[in-house]
Amino acid sequence: MRHLISGAAGFIGSHLCDRLIAAGDTVVALDNLITGSRRNIAHLADHPQFEFVEADATRPIAVEGHFDHVWHLASLASPKEYLAHPIETLESGSTATRNMLDVARREHARFLLTSTSECYGDPLEHPQVETYWGNVNPVGLRSCYDESKRYAEAMTMAYHRTHGVRTNIARIFNTYGPRMALDDGRVVPAFLDQVLRGLPLTVFGDGSQTRSFCYVSDLVDGLSRLSNCDERYPVNLGNPQELTILEFAERILRLMGSGLPIVHEPLPSDDPRKRRPDITKAKTLLAWQPVVTLEDGLRETVEYFKGVVVAKA
Repeated sequence: MRHLISGAAGFIGSHLCDRLIAAGDTVVALDNLITGSRRNIAHLADHPQFEFVEADATRPIAVEGHFDHVWHLASLASPKEYLAHPIETLESGSTATRNMLDVARREHARFLLTSTSECYGDPLEHPQVETYWGNVNPVGLRSCYDESKRYAEAMTMAYHRTHGVRTNIARIFNTYGPRMALDDGRVVPAFLDQVLRGLPLTVFGDGSQTRSFCYVSDLVDGLSRLSNCDERYPVNLGNPQELTILEFAERILRLMGSGLPIVHEPLPSDDPRKRRPDITKAKTLLAWQPVVTLEDGLRETVEYFKGVVVAKA
């Protein structure tokens, strides 16, 4: 198989490259490096089954050869980045999605969109099941990301219905692991960065808001299974183990043997109060569920970030 992946130098994209190459496939990796990093794919630079093309998926995609799979992962996924680049974020969900779909249509390739649990907004139903339409503020600060993904899902379904493109949509819940950017603002790297630098852990609000954390290898396994499934409607991929942010901060401190204090700051605008996937659909259709425990996943992530901190020193 030959694969085209946008956002391939990003956190999840680079792990997907690893999995496909390990399976014996060939990968053409696209990334404009606005948030992706060459460091994430440096170990693949000389691999005969890997080609990196520095390119923006919002521009016409000029890559040669046939593709069996097209994967659209390009996105500014962290609040810090999408708030700094709202227009680029919207374009990654709109123009870039259509460009990647056009490649899939031309090549009669399978297409997978990585969407997000943010399509559910600040949910009024809990846990979130794929048939829930969500509670999203379309003009709030976070709307550039939320609406870009909702639009991308609509575009993907339109190409399937109109042109017969074989599509899949993954709604990804909070994912963590090695190759996240230490300064990207999401809760796992933020907490680990603060502990490694001996700073108090910042919890927004009273910390009662909940999240569910899925290790990246589990997520990539789910994406791989979904890409070979006939389901066209969205499928949740995430870990249903739910923790409050305060509980998560305390678990981080225990894991790292730290006695650092926890400080509280005001909640950001439109911050979801609860987040937990219903993964019944993934279990039924894909025979998939997370297998990496939070403790094991965090240990791997901590070791990676320790190396990053040492490299920066």
